[in-house]
Amino acid sequence: MLKKVLFVNLMILLVFAGASYWMEVGHGLRQTAAEISPEAQEEHAEETEADEGEGEEQEKQADNGGDTDGQEGQDDYIRWVDFLVSEFAMSEAYEYDRDTYGTDAHIGWIDLLAWTAAHTGGSFDDDREVMNLFTELEEEIGRGKALEKLTADLKYFPYYKEAYTAVLGGMVGEFEIEEAKEDGDGKKEWVKKYGLKAFHPIAKGFPYSDYDDFGVSRSYGYERSHLGHDMMGQTGTPIIAVESGYVEALGWNQYGGWRIGVRSFDKQRYYYYAHLRQGFPYQPELKEGSVVLAGDVIGYMGHTGYSTTEDTNNIDTTHLHFGMQLIFDESQKDGDNEIWIDCYQIVRFLYRNRSETERNAETKEWRRIYLMKDPDAAAYERTVDFSMYP
Repeated sequence: MLKKVLFVNLMILLVFAGASYWMEVGHGLRQTAAEISPEAQEEHAEETEADEGEGEEQEKQADNGGDTDGQEGQDDYIRWVDFLVSEFAMSEAYEYDRDTYGTDAHIGWIDLLAWTAAHTGGSFDDDREVMNLFTELEEEIGRGKALEKLTADLKYFPYYKEAYTAVLGGMVGEFEIEEAKEDGDGKKEWVKKYGLKAFHPIAKGFPYSDYDDFGVSRSYGYERSHLGHDMMGQTGTPIIAVESGYVEALGWNQYGGWRIGVRSFDKQRYYYYAHLRQGFPYQPELKEGSVVLAGDVIGYMGHTGYSTTEDTNNIDTTHLHFGMQLIFDESQKDGDNEIWIDCYQIVRFLYRNRSETERNAETKEWRRIYLMKDPDAAAYERTVDFSMYP
């Protein structure tokens, strides 16, 4: 009996001791939490809620644009972008932009897309929701309200505006282009336009197949993700400059084979065209620094690459690897901080504008039929000595 009493008393003491211990631990944790800096508490809250509710993705991305190094005024740029805008949303926004240009009802397509993303957390999966948000903004602007006031309380509108400008900023604007005269005599005339001045990366009339393969595994050299969009077609298919810019890279790369890298004039986009044709990969006059215009033939589809030996066909399927890199700071151009986006939906959107080309029987080169004048290119060329045009 005495043993049972001692055992019960011992257990009671253990229970009280345990309770006291955890009370002290809890008090210590609360005291520690109270001492944590507001910045650390905010960071912890963001990590805890990263996958909960609408808008968490936009908060994460917007925070990546802030000053994380504690150096005020330095390193204040966007560090990551998930471009999830659908072809449908781009088409609807672009057509409204084009059709209302020069009127009081005009809204730029990037503003429409950023407005929508600020409400949806960057998602464009629901076409009906997208259209409802477009209509809401269009009606508010129609009532005379200013975009600045309408977006003043949208916390993430500035982030999406900057991010989407980096992606789409050079694709729509004023330009001049040749068109066939209506009388059908074969002559051309220059026409001033406002609208889509970017082109699909494959020339009109040339077949290809594709699917959204961004992020799939690649193993040559080392395990990595595919940071581009593959478009399968025929060897020799003319490859088109999507946007006007200057050639920043030209030559052989063991992964991309013969490749061309074109930088936009605002330096925020880098277009990468890889696996070009063996023997005759790109136009002979091209060199680093050359200015190219949107719609120009710059190269030819092939299957070079995956070799340290130049001009080697070591890829089974003929295709164009087309990539888009965003650059908010030059530190992001090369290295671990590169931002490559899924451009599949952009390619689908650009299908409406494919460059018409013709073949020179003597040189066997393909050239565009209708020339273009891009004000951005003219402004840039005044500052440099290189151009692909004599």
